[in-house]
Amino acid sequence: MKNFINSNFKHFNSRILKDASNEWVNHLQNNGKMFLAMGGAMSTAEIGISLAKAIRNNKIHAISTTGANLEEDIFNLFANETYQQIDDWEHLTVDKEIQIENRVLDVCIPESVMRHVEEMILPLWLQAEENNRSYFPHEYFFQLLDTTPFKNLNVSNSWLAAAKEKNIPIYIPGWEDSTMGNILVSKVLRKKIKSFDIIKSGLDYMHHLVDWYSDTSQNHKMGFFQIGGGISGDFPICCVPLINQDLYDFEDYKIVDFWKYFCQISDGHKSYGSYSQAGPSEKITWGKLGVDSEMFSINSDATIVFPLIIEYILEK
Repeated sequence: MKNFINSNFKHFNSRILKDASNEWVNHLQNNGKMFLAMGGAMSTAEIGISLAKAIRNNKIHAISTTGANLEEDIFNLFANETYQQIDDWEHLTVDKEIQIENRVLDVCIPESVMRHVEEMILPLWLQAEENNRSYFPHEYFFQLLDTTPFKNLNVSNSWLAAAKEKNIPIYIPGWEDSTMGNILVSKVLRKKIKSFDIIKSGLDYMHHLVDWYSDTSQNHKMGFFQIGGGISGDFPICCVPLINQDLYDFEDYKIVDFWKYFCQISDGHKSYGSYSQAGPSEKITWGKLGVDSEMFSINSDATIVFPLIIEYILEK
């Protein structure tokens, strides 16, 4: 893959892909760490096939992602064979849409899968309540992976299982915007669970991230690779200005370096009144990137681009 990309990807988006991939390799070789921010429906697109390998081979060292990507890795791991493929998804009528369940572009996740996972995670929530414990959303999914239904499954393509194995930090900002987040709200409203205290909040996630970045950046250059836009990327990248601008005079924290590598894959376009496809250099003005940070923006489909980049960086 590396020879193919180096030989053929010489201009336009393909050149940026090549340069970003090569700089990712250089970043890691220079004692760098890579943070992945993942939006969209990448888990349903089976990004775990590539991402799990990257995590297990120490190419990615922390992840921020949406609650949907978190749970959809579990859905996919547990019941991928029950998913319905839609061949004519671009031409579905409204009448056809109401005959299928939970469509994500060209694939449908059966409602029964979500309800089955609900049945499995509810005892974990109740146990936490009984023991007066509180966990991050992803920690409940880690616990789920240790339950009997998951122990005999092949987890080679599960990025969440890989992250658990490598013990890398995960951040799920805005987790309530997910199926399981919605279900927890319904359990509290139904008084099946007393309160939301069993879930650590996004503010707790930010506190953890600030400590992780502060500690890790003392000995490593920090890289940031972003798939899509939205909260999964906006949340973690701002930990640098938080530390440098809001904690600069607090003796428990030292001034930290900017993210030294930044790459985003997006099919968005610049537009007035929108964040879509904001250029990386704009982040300099917010104290997230420095003038010497390596910056790349690939305007393409992440389901195509990201696996190519991963294969590139995995080759010796």
